[in-house]
Amino acid sequence: MIKESQFGPEDTVYRETVEAGDYWMHTIKRGQVFRILDLEGNQAADTLFYNAADLTERYSAVDTIREQGNVYLTAGSKLLSTEGAVMLEITADTCGRHDTIGGACATESNTVRYAHSTKCMHACRDSWLLAVAENVQYGMSKRDITHNINFFMNVPVTSDGGLTFEDGISAPGKYVEMRAEMDVLVLISNCPQLNNPCNAYNPTPIDVLVWDGVSG
Repeated sequence: MIKESQFGPEDTVYRETVEAGDYWMHTIKRGQVFRILDLEGNQAADTLFYNAADLTERYSAVDTIREQGNVYLTAGSKLLSTEGAVMLEITADTCGRHDTIGGACATESNTVRYAHSTKCMHACRDSWLLAVAENVQYGMSKRDITHNINFFMNVPVTSDGGLTFEDGISAPGKYVEMRAEMDVLVLISNCPQLNNPCNAYNPTPIDVLVWDGVSG
């Protein structure tokens, strides 16, 4: 569902550009709204969510899909945790749908999907593991890399229940916006994938914007 935001960039309390292949790790406070902005179009933002007060509670694709009865996310979707709590709600979306079942690229999956020569190429799991290694204050490890959402990524489900990775359905300036219903630690890998058409074989930057003062 397409729904425009009520917030303007001039009112942000935080804004940062995340280059393709980089990670972004930040705590969004309860009531804050944050936006992922697709600057050049068809860029995939692979995102993990954790309860900032207890990192063992994190986003659950299974619970989210079950409760909303849809494998795609858009405005109105509520992102549930492994404890069944609402972590965030998508309050605005100009893309229309986002993937929650395709998973994240890794050196291993690159090898299986494409060729052995791609194993050395940077992948989203590498970005997350680097974030974990560089932010030891959270006490996280690779075991904490679990379910993710692929914002802006187009992963249609086939008639026989399979998945395909297709051209993105986003465009320059499209965005998705979420309100935090608890303090949430967000970890984004701005996907560096060069081998599938999700980002037109051309990884590009995203912007992350945050607004204050929104009651849940």
